[in-house]
Amino acid sequence: MIRMQRGCLGLIFLALLAGCSSVPRPTVRVEEPVKVEKTPAIASAHSGGYYQDDGPGANPPAHLEAIPDATPKLEPLHKFANNTYSVLGQTYVPDTSGKPYQARGIASWYGKKFHGQRTSSGESYDMYGMTAAHPTLPIPSYVRVTNAKNGKSVIVRINDRGPFHADRVIDLSYTAAYKLGIVQTGSGLVEVESIDPTQWAPTPTAPAVTTVAIEKPALLAATNTEGYWLQLGAFGVQANAEQLLAKLKAELGALGESVRIQTVEGLYRLRAGPFKTSAEASDVAAQLQRLTNIQPVLLR
Repeated sequence: MIRMQRGCLGLIFLALLAGCSSVPRPTVRVEEPVKVEKTPAIASAHSGGYYQDDGPGANPPAHLEAIPDATPKLEPLHKFANNTYSVLGQTYVPDTSGKPYQARGIASWYGKKFHGQRTSSGESYDMYGMTAAHPTLPIPSYVRVTNAKNGKSVIVRINDRGPFHADRVIDLSYTAAYKLGIVQTGSGLVEVESIDPTQWAPTPTAPAVTTVAIEKPALLAATNTEGYWLQLGAFGVQANAEQLLAKLKAELGALGESVRIQTVEGLYRLRAGPFKTSAEASDVAAQLQRLTNIQPVLLR
């Protein structure tokens, strides 16, 4: 009888354990101590500072500058990733109130060590996507991150938790950090501002009055600024813009004839146009996205 009672108690205990283990919990990424590598003399997509044993991939995609920012849209909040959680003795309470968020602090980035691993949202981390991790912002949500030093900004989608260091406010994907210009140093001072998808619209940028022809890439000529334009990318180095322009013209045929380079605020912006109507521009945008996997931004 005693043996039977003990056996029953053991089964009940195991059943309780199984029941507790089935409760979903948000996944959080705990980083190892930060290690910033010595900054190389020449910036490149293969250099940078990063978490210990982490870093950029061996073969990053070409034209990282042309990877489009995340597009803010209404999404349901994740069922478990917005629950209160604790990491390293600190308790975090995600804010799902929807109130505006602004912060200024240090941004870091994470790369190949976490590439393909599960994020707090359950999605696989893509170091070449436009995503980020934040301790308390809703998952998913969208923020604009601006480099306080050079003024560059990107829009990223929050789909992960971190960083869990008191001196940092956000953890960026490799591509987001690359576009902001903080890959080499491993971190940088940024301003983070939440985006309300219901109020968001692409910021129109007036087309420049200069363009470059593929036959003579070093020469800039006047262009018509009226109508609608599609922006395919922005580059700090003219040669990079010319390289992508040549590639697109070779691949797109007649459609590529509308693509050109315009200089705006010190950047070489790859744009197609002008188009008389937004409908015409939207049709071309759909073709370009289907053929190049680049999502153009409509400008007026």
